[in-house]
Amino acid sequence: MNEYLYKAIETSVHAGGIIMDIYENQIVAVETKSDNSPVTIADKKANVYIEKELESTQIPVLSEEGEHAHYDIRQHWQQCWIVDPLDGTKEFIKRNGEFTVNIALVENGVSLLGVIYIPAVKSVYFAIPAEKKAFKLELEEHTITRDMLTNAEQIFAADESDEITLTSSHSYTNQKVVDLIDTLETEGKEVNLIMAGSSLKFCLMAEGQASYYPRYAPTMEWDTAAGHAICNAVGLEVYSLETNKPLKYNKENLLNPWFLVRKVR
Repeated sequence: MNEYLYKAIETSVHAGGIIMDIYENQIVAVETKSDNSPVTIADKKANVYIEKELESTQIPVLSEEGEHAHYDIRQHWQQCWIVDPLDGTKEFIKRNGEFTVNIALVENGVSLLGVIYIPAVKSVYFAIPAEKKAFKLELEEHTITRDMLTNAEQIFAADESDEITLTSSHSYTNQKVVDLIDTLETEGKEVNLIMAGSSLKFCLMAEGQASYYPRYAPTMEWDTAAGHAICNAVGLEVYSLETNKPLKYNKENLLNPWFLVRKVR
């Protein structure tokens, strides 16, 4: 197995254990960041652990909760890790279990590998797009060894058909999503809707439980880089609705455009 992929898997699983220890045993205080988004001690502790673990790769880390190097420096990075130590802080606070750890390795703006760990159910999704395969592994504890990876199951995206299962966010299902559903139904499609938090939506797409994921609300690169790699590996496109081109990473502006995830046509 690719050494960087295993490092990302191992790190995400152990970070998930740190998060769940707080989730299950502590009353969590919530702070508000400068962009009005929430942050907790779980975000911070997971971030410290992940950044420390990835140091050994000697590849710079761009994390939601870390120090963001200025673009004058980042533009010279051929590779970087893009990390969200706790994606779905709002879901963590709501205690609905729909939060994840996201780790991606990016090279020249393209997500080379991705890992998403769902601590509440101990499931890890991972892929290297170039290998055109993605996998899911269900764990018993927040620990992992190389031998355990032999139990991982390959996952497959759904084919597009006249029945569409659309996935959307609890927090950001806006009028544009409603209008899109109306348009699809007018075209003769039967549309089902699955609501999910954090990068779970990428997981639903990659394992075929959903077949269409439009995003008409703000996301940052660390929200999508890992899921992008996993979806690419199973033949899904993740592209900007502005340019019809794949999302790019380590940009000067780390905000993503609106995007769509669907089967490659």
